[in-house]
Amino acid sequence: MEPQLTTLCYIIKDGKYLMMHRVKKEKDLNKDKWIGVGGHFEYGESPDDCLKREVKEETGLTLLDYKARGIVTFVYGENIVEYMHLFTADRFEGELIDCDEGELVWVPIDEVCSLPIWEGDKVFFRLLEETNDFFSLKLVYSPDDRLVKTEIH
Repeated sequence: MEPQLTTLCYIIKDGKYLMMHRVKKEKDLNKDKWIGVGGHFEYGESPDDCLKREVKEETGLTLLDYKARGIVTFVYGENIVEYMHLFTADRFEGELIDCDEGELVWVPIDEVCSLPIWEGDKVFFRLLEETNDFFSLKLVYSPDDRLVKTEIH
């Protein structure tokens, strides 16, 4: 199976991240989890192109300033590998729209890890808080969604 190429962005405002509670799609690997906004690359897109398009489609917001923070390699079970380009953004314009993938909610940054999130997300949230350096993180999950290996570079 081909690796998946994605972006994920945590938009910051007033000490809060814009989070998406994934409750609107039945067949969703992230069903009932809280994640940032982003998605899969379209043919020919750069990570920046994908980021800006996905944020606009999912939130209605136009990013004015953002920063590439890391590459996260996800390995799920035997047949899914995803290379996710992780961004943060703190300048944007526009008004939030309803998203067909989930509910958008501003969540205080210090409360994010108490939500139902992937175990590995806690690792990159810690890295986002602890360093401004670009990082590479590998997260390996078992077929039953348990985090079984973490590598930080």
